[in-house]
Amino acid sequence: MTQYHWFLFFLAVQVIHFLGTWKIYESAGRKRWEAAIPVYNAIVLMKIIGRPTWWTILLFIPIINLIMFPVIWVETIRSFGKKSSLDTALVIVTLGFYIFYLNYTQKLTYIPDRNLNPEHKAADTVSSLLFAIIVATIVHTYFIQPYTIPTSSLEKSLLVGDFLFVSKMNYGARVPMTTVAMPMVHDTIPMTKKKSYLTWPQLPYFRLPGIQNIKRCDIVVFNWPADTVFKFRDSSGLRADKPIDKKSNYVKRCVGIPGDSLSIKDGLVYINGKELILPERAKPQFSYKIVLDGKTPIDFEYLFRDMNVTDGINYVSPRKDTIGIAALTFENAQRLKNVPGILAVFRNISHTPETGTYGVFPHNKEWNRDNYGPIYIPQKGKTVALNLETLPFYKTIITDYEKKDLKVNGNEIRIDGKVATTYTFDQDYYWMMGDNRHNSEDSRYWGYVPENHIVGKPIFIWMSWDTNGKGINKIRWDRVFTTVDGEGQPQSYFKYFLIALAAFFVGEYFWKKKKAKENS
Repeated sequence: MTQYHWFLFFLAVQVIHFLGTWKIYESAGRKRWEAAIPVYNAIVLMKIIGRPTWWTILLFIPIINLIMFPVIWVETIRSFGKKSSLDTALVIVTLGFYIFYLNYTQKLTYIPDRNLNPEHKAADTVSSLLFAIIVATIVHTYFIQPYTIPTSSLEKSLLVGDFLFVSKMNYGARVPMTTVAMPMVHDTIPMTKKKSYLTWPQLPYFRLPGIQNIKRCDIVVFNWPADTVFKFRDSSGLRADKPIDKKSNYVKRCVGIPGDSLSIKDGLVYINGKELILPERAKPQFSYKIVLDGKTPIDFEYLFRDMNVTDGINYVSPRKDTIGIAALTFENAQRLKNVPGILAVFRNISHTPETGTYGVFPHNKEWNRDNYGPIYIPQKGKTVALNLETLPFYKTIITDYEKKDLKVNGNEIRIDGKVATTYTFDQDYYWMMGDNRHNSEDSRYWGYVPENHIVGKPIFIWMSWDTNGKGINKIRWDRVFTTVDGEGQPQSYFKYFLIALAAFFVGEYFWKKKKAKENS
């Protein structure tokens, strides 16, 4: 929906509200016109039902308002003596239109001093639960969100089984674009394969101010632009089209920011002609070929465990004199060179083009995962030349991300009906890659990440679970309560947390003991 469509929708809601409640406002001693003024009518309604004025804000927060509207409907009818279970069910089932019926058919008596406390334990439980859901949803949507690492593309920096807190505030919280959805779940209802949202209506993209901009080498959570792993299909069997904020969540390292010229040479990333220097915590990995002498026995199981190599051997030659290892850091590769029985260690670097449907972006270049570019990363407001040679780089941006009508006729390119020889970008774009260079589906394969796909910044690992561990060692204790970013190697703050927790309980014990002594 465009902003114009949303204006019409908002106007229609105000008209419906006025037609359905003007008599209720008058019965409560207010003026009829107060039911017609947008926002002000909600403030007045809060006074009528005896609830705090700040509740009005909750009515305009996407997802939260889906919880608040039924609460307000029930509170409204109860302010006029309609407290039966049937009344409550009718106002919820009819999506509030039961108030229309009461407004025009009933003689309403306003109860200004009604008891606002729940009348029985069940009602109190429901009230507490709704409040908890509202608070949790606000925190989850606008402040911090839990996230689990599902793949090894950032191996060493983030491990499979890491449980993260992702900050929405660092880059600015994105207001949900999908307005009708279950709170605190992503695209699927738990334990089902059913969608957790409706694709209509959609809000336009809007992001609150952030603490910082995305920097090179930041680890970023974002919605996967090329999300084709759809679980849902419509009646025709076609793949469903997910809204932006319901696309799969990905986590990668941002290696290129808007305005950069990026290239990859023998697996190393270069920005504007200079090699990108990664932070100390980043451990880029590549696949390697290991040449053996064929005589000396080597305990690779011990070596891999000692080097914390998780993928291990993925290839053995027929003569067993050469093996392949899926992912090694530079340091571990150097260590293997000094192992007796190993003659040579070669990093696998691709020099042949990856073309066709499953090649690297934009799928028509003589590039591959290790030798790529240069490629320009679009910046908001910047203009590029547009022709048949450059169009493959920006076609998806123009048609999918910025919703322009693109038509190509021979050598002529038209955008929104006008001949175009240049294009100016509407938003910023980023280039995301995994540190596990040969085991990462990233921007090399599906291109740019639009600004409106950015979710947040991982800041804290609160738990790390190793499925291959045994007993208490299933928990990676050295990773519990560690930060994601920072100088030097990660340090666990778990022991400090335990000390602070113990101090709290000890302090509380002595405080209660002191209060009891004072009252005796």
